Amino acid sequence: MALKYLIFFSILFAAIAFPMAEAQLGIIGNLLGLLRIQGILYCTPNGNIGVNGTATPIFPNALVQLQCGNGNVVSSATTNASGLFSMLLDPLNFLLSTLLSNCKLVVGTPLATCNASLPSIGTLESTLQFIGNTLLGILNIGNIIPTGFRLIPV
Repeated sequence: MALKYLIFFSILFAAIAFPMAEAQLGIIGNLLGLLRIQGILYCTPNGNIGVNGTATPIFPNALVQLQCGNGNVVSSATTNASGLFSMLLDPLNFLLSTLLSNCKLVVGTPLATCNASLPSIGTLESTLQFIGNTLLGILNIGNIIPTGFRLIPV
């Protein structure tokens, strides 16, 4: 008889505990995330794609920095051979609203390194724009892109 009660209470406990554990995993799953800042840097006076689209040259090996507040560098990436850069940030360390309002992308690499006819002084700068989330399994990735680079003379 005691064995019946032991089995009954074990099943009852499991029936109650399982949904609670599943709910906690759901909460943890929502915390598993990243913020991804990525874009393509072009070798133009403003770092953006030109009017002719695909004929616009890219800007490889350029250092792209994420600067927040008074120019504090919080992340950086170097563009690849296709001009692509990507930065991954922990959303527990950065609020999305703060990134969008208080941070910018800065390219200090002179434009003349990709095209000698472009300026050798000044920086390219861009504010940021959130474009949505990508869900990969239980990983939630917030996607952020540059709004458009502009040349800032020194």
